[in-house]
Amino acid sequence: MKQYDVIVIGAGNAALCAAVSAAEQGARVLVLERAPIDERGGNSAYSGGAIRVAYRDVEDLRAIMPDLSEDEIASTDFGIYDEDQFFDDLAKLSHYRMNQDLVSAVVWRSRETMLWMRGHGVRFVPIYGRQAYKIDGRFKFWGGLTVEAVGGGQGLVDSLFRAAEKMGVEIMYGARAMRLVRDDLTVSGVEVVHEQRSVQIHAGAVILASGGFHANAEWRARYLGPNWDLAKPRASRFNTGDGIRMALDIGAMSYGHWSGCHSVAYERNAPEFGEPGVLGLQKNSFPMGIMINARGERFFDEGADFRNYIYADLGRAILAQPDGIAWQIFDQHTAHLLSDEYRMKQITKVQADTLEELAEKMGDVDRRGFHDYIGRYNASVRTEVPFNPNIKDGRGTTGLAVPKTNWANPLSKPPYLAFGVTCGITFTYGGLRINEDAQVLDEEQAPIPGLYATGELVGGLYYGGYAGGAGLMSGAVFGRIAGGHAARRGK
Repeated sequence: MKQYDVIVIGAGNAALCAAVSAAEQGARVLVLERAPIDERGGNSAYSGGAIRVAYRDVEDLRAIMPDLSEDEIASTDFGIYDEDQFFDDLAKLSHYRMNQDLVSAVVWRSRETMLWMRGHGVRFVPIYGRQAYKIDGRFKFWGGLTVEAVGGGQGLVDSLFRAAEKMGVEIMYGARAMRLVRDDLTVSGVEVVHEQRSVQIHAGAVILASGGFHANAEWRARYLGPNWDLAKPRASRFNTGDGIRMALDIGAMSYGHWSGCHSVAYERNAPEFGEPGVLGLQKNSFPMGIMINARGERFFDEGADFRNYIYADLGRAILAQPDGIAWQIFDQHTAHLLSDEYRMKQITKVQADTLEELAEKMGDVDRRGFHDYIGRYNASVRTEVPFNPNIKDGRGTTGLAVPKTNWANPLSKPPYLAFGVTCGITFTYGGLRINEDAQVLDEEQAPIPGLYATGELVGGLYYGGYAGGAGLMSGAVFGRIAGGHAARRGK
């Protein structure tokens, strides 16, 4: 068996950044991808490709997106999103529980990492379609999220695969890593099942980048709690916690929010797992409407903040409702603001000219409860406050047990639209402890020689809340760090 300097387990954004970084240092690199080639790319391939990055002015963005035109700059308010804002967002959403050293590394290395990715062929553009509304002829970005990879998540990983292959990285598909091999106390390789054979592959360093355990129903029920085995995994079916398990088996430290996860409003009749090429089954325009449960009542403040900051908590709230389902409802006040994911064919959607007819078509909603609640909701909207989807406009409700803080409109302009949703789980927050050099730490918080980690199996970054685009950024930052350190050790 060929000898390698670095083995990377996984093949998503974090793993490929690690592989490219290691190859950049002259290391001989092998990537182990559990999926077949047509399902490669991990959770990253199922993402929208949005990446959160710190920038202080439009020139910082132009360096990342050199194709940005003068017309685009003139017609767009990109705002400012500096390192302090980025750090504060992650701190607040984690209720100040996050590992400050790890978060600081993500924040302060975000822009240089984007420029590094750009140098390896990844192209970026502004997220006009999902993160900015055009008001009075001018776009305004909101929620601290401005940049996405060309082609979304699939485009991102395709670009990174091309970069890795160009640099001589070898990729083994259908290869499931089962056990870490140790030479005394040093990790020196991996036991792999490939083509129905178990083989050991040796290297000077191993990087774990195989994601969390969102696709493992047993672990979801064990760690997230009752009924989480009913949530729909919306991304890769191969993220079952293998990397975490292998590291824990050799004494790595368990770390982070093990009962927490990223979960969204998701098409209720979606497939059992995410399917390549079938994206957009999440429903993230909920701030522009309301959500009701089977009793016909709202249960979540849809206008508490920009969707980037609250969408990852929504799945948990839906799962706690009767039968774990809900409906998102809009009228013609805001229907034109819905994102493209609401125009797909593979969705549960009903439309009606009256609210009574809408309740009948939804079928699983208490009609009397719905009628009574909508009457109270419509009367509670502060219509004297102007509606503006680009800012937290303060157009809320008064007197309701569950308020809507911003972007409230009475449901009064037919035709009415309703979309059936359930809980879709994207990734889990619990995992392994690493240091700022991406070394995996043992239970005494000492580095395990030869073992590094990046991506969704790293714990300590997210507790409770999540800021959209932070996952791809943290995976890229620590992937690049892990690859550099592993290459120097492996060589």
